[in-house]
Amino acid sequence: MVPETDRQVNPLGIKGVGEIGIVGMNAAIANAVWHATGCRIRKLPIRIEDLL
Repeated sequence: MVPETDRQVNPLGIKGVGEIGIVGMNAAIANAVWHATGCRIRKLPIRIEDLL
């Protein structure tokens, strides 16, 4: 647990370490798709129809 109280996260003001690290995951996956396909997708979720 992060030693910080944040009442905007939830009523208890508690957040786990995983919530902080998950923020960049979407960008990392979008960059991996771009490097693999050469097609830059700028909206989520990334669907196969967007790559065609």
